[in-house]
Amino acid sequence: MPKSKRSKLVSLTKVSKKTREHKNVLLTEVQQNAEKWKYCWLFEVGAMRNAHLKTVRNLWKDSARIFFGRGAVMAKALGVTAEEEHRMGLHKLAQQIKGQVGLFFTDSEPQEVIEWFDDFKQADYARTGNKATRTVILPAGPVMRVHSDPPEPFPHNEDPQLRKLGLTTSMKRGVPTLENPHRVCDKGKALTGEQAQLLKLLGEKMVVFRVGLLARWDAASGDVVQVDGGLTEIERECDEGEGGGEDEEMSA
Repeated sequence: MPKSKRSKLVSLTKVSKKTREHKNVLLTEVQQNAEKWKYCWLFEVGAMRNAHLKTVRNLWKDSARIFFGRGAVMAKALGVTAEEEHRMGLHKLAQQIKGQVGLFFTDSEPQEVIEWFDDFKQADYARTGNKATRTVILPAGPVMRVHSDPPEPFPHNEDPQLRKLGLTTSMKRGVPTLENPHRVCDKGKALTGEQAQLLKLLGEKMVVFRVGLLARWDAASGDVVQVDGGLTEIERECDEGEGGGEDEEMSA
């Protein structure tokens, strides 16, 4: 008789051992890259999305190495004191590793890096808890998908989903239609799960993924320079409610 999967026991000691090994590998890789590259940048991410960070990773795969997540391990790898630092000056960067941040190792010159990340931005859909960046009101008439070009009405088979998300629609000529305007969200207010789903269904993108550069370590001098490229207060407010669910370790 086959064993029931439900009765399978998982050894916590094995999980713990694997976690320690994983951390040790990450620590070693960070230190190896600190020895290899001319610069190490500390960065944060606004509207974190794995897909967009992977795009950054792929675009820089031949000329950089990226680590994101496990801040405590990254800080330990660099060394948080002058006595512990892996290379001269790295402790000044390690002491700034707080929250959801990453390390970007490269030989590319600072101006090139700054200009590239200033230019790389990707619009995306807001999530539950994010603050709305604008007020959205649907006018009376056919409910339109704004992401299509030109905008087109929703098909009849999506009317149940629209109703489930709070729209009071009726079918007119096979098209979900509003008799009165519907207020979807208000600027500055946190989005509910229904509001976030409805905005995505409509095609309304409210957040922007971007990498904000915070500081740069120079291997030649050991100096750490602060960079005025971090997220704005508005971007941080809009990210409220995101949580750390997409935090991951990655390299490129």
